[in-house]
Amino acid sequence: MGSDADVEPGTLLVAAPQLLDRNFRRTVVYVIHHRAEGTLGVVLNRPSEVAVHDVLPKWGPHASEPQSLFVGGPVEQRTAICLAALRAGEDVGRIAGMVGVRGPVGLVDLDGDPEELVPRARGLRFFAGYAGWEPGQLAGEIERGDWVVVPALPDDVIADPGAELWGRVLRRQGPPLAFLATHPGDVKLN
Repeated sequence: MGSDADVEPGTLLVAAPQLLDRNFRRTVVYVIHHRAEGTLGVVLNRPSEVAVHDVLPKWGPHASEPQSLFVGGPVEQRTAICLAALRAGEDVGRIAGMVGVRGPVGLVDLDGDPEELVPRARGLRFFAGYAGWEPGQLAGEIERGDWVVVPALPDDVIADPGAELWGRVLRRQGPPLAFLATHPGDVKLN
C-alpha cells in the first residue's frame, strides 16, 4: 500500500475503499509538495458545476474538458490552482510562469499569459482549493491504510472525470491493488 517514504511530488494518493470521509471518498490526489512542513495536493476526480471561464475568464477557453473548476480539496476553496501537462519535448524549466512538479507536469502562474503556455500544453486542469496535511498527519493516515501511494502518469492530471479515474488507477497497479477497484461504491454516508 506504500508508506510516507513513497510520497513525493508527482505521486498519487488513492483513497482506500474504507476511507469514507466525504472530502476524500474514492478520490485520487495528485501530490504537488511533500516536505517536512507538510503535504499539499489536489483531488483529480471531483469536477464542480462552476465553469473555469466564470472564475478565470482569460483561462476558461483553454481548460481541458470538462471546462469546469475541480474541487481540489477542502482547504482554501477560494484559492485557484492550475496544473498543466506539457506536450512531448517541452521543458517545464523553460516556460515562464511555470514551476515543475514532476516530468511534464507543472504548476501554472494564473497571473501569466495563457497564450504563452497553451500551445505547449496537452492540457490544463483548474482546481478550487487543495488537500493539505500537517507534518506527520499523512504518514499516520497511510499507516492506518487510508491511502494507497502509487506513481502518477502525466495524463492523470488532465483525465476525463467520467473515465472513473479511481478504479482505473488501481487496476493499472496489478494484483493485489487492482482488486480494490472492484470494491462496491454504493456505501451509504451519513
